[in-house]
Amino acid sequence: MATKPTINELCIPAGAHPRAPQRSSVLSDYWALTKPEVNTLIVVATFAGFYLGYPKQLGSFPFWLLLHTLAGTLLVASGTATLNQYLERQFDAQMRRTARRPLAAGRLRPETGLRFGILLSVVGEIYLGLAVNALASLLAAITLTSYLFIYTPLKRKTPLCTLAGALPGAMPTLIGWAAATGTLSLGAWILYAMLFLWQFPHFMSIAWIYREDYVRAGYLVLPGGRRKGQFVAFGSVLPLLLLLPVSIAPTLLSRSGLPYAIAPLVLSTAFLYCGLQLAMHRTNAVAKRLLFVSIIYIPLAFFFMMVAKILVLTLPS
Repeated sequence: MATKPTINELCIPAGAHPRAPQRSSVLSDYWALTKPEVNTLIVVATFAGFYLGYPKQLGSFPFWLLLHTLAGTLLVASGTATLNQYLERQFDAQMRRTARRPLAAGRLRPETGLRFGILLSVVGEIYLGLAVNALASLLAAITLTSYLFIYTPLKRKTPLCTLAGALPGAMPTLIGWAAATGTLSLGAWILYAMLFLWQFPHFMSIAWIYREDYVRAGYLVLPGGRRKGQFVAFGSVLPLLLLLPVSIAPTLLSRSGLPYAIAPLVLSTAFLYCGLQLAMHRTNAVAKRLLFVSIIYIPLAFFFMMVAKILVLTLPS
């Protein structure tokens, strides 16, 4: 049965053939599916968990185990990001911020994204189980399933989705720690709490900047009416108040003590100040400033913690 030609087909000169997508363009679309900008933070958090968790008495630092951990975690994270875009492709197409994503824009077929996401996730899980340990693989599996099947659908049902998303979002620290030690001790949960609390002001800034976009796509990440501003203020300030003591806990519990807690304390105070500014003013400019500070906060906080551990290890017993 003959089909009616499309407008694009009618515009092709006689004897010419439609140009196939360039290979570089297709590869860039696959790369975009993995959300590399998010994966950068995941690498930082996983590395920090691994390094801070690895005990000195176990011998020389296991660089190969670290590389296996990062590779496996990245595979699972990339698969999760791809499957998330597959599930939300129709809604992404309605938002200016996400409309150009490969699946939302139709540059890649949905089934292609589905297969790619499943492949990355399965390979990553098996890789972590074989090259690292079962606990790291289990934590990655919990992250994937809770993100896709709890957080993702809740985004269209309740503003409490941020809480649901922060639980798997903080998992990279636990995966890194579990990979290095095979267990989850108090230090692992402190790092988890840091990343868990950090996500609230980070997402509140994004939710405020793109609030009209989210409404257009039917996402309920913020409540309606006057409660919207109150929700953003509460979600920005309370987690940052809790983050103050949590951020200095690792150094206070170690031999490094109070002097090495100054840098994380200064960072957390500056972060809190930006959160208070958003709570009071709620403008896009203030939200963008909070977003910028949130992006640099976690790498710097983890960096100073790792420096403190290096200094502690060099101190005489």
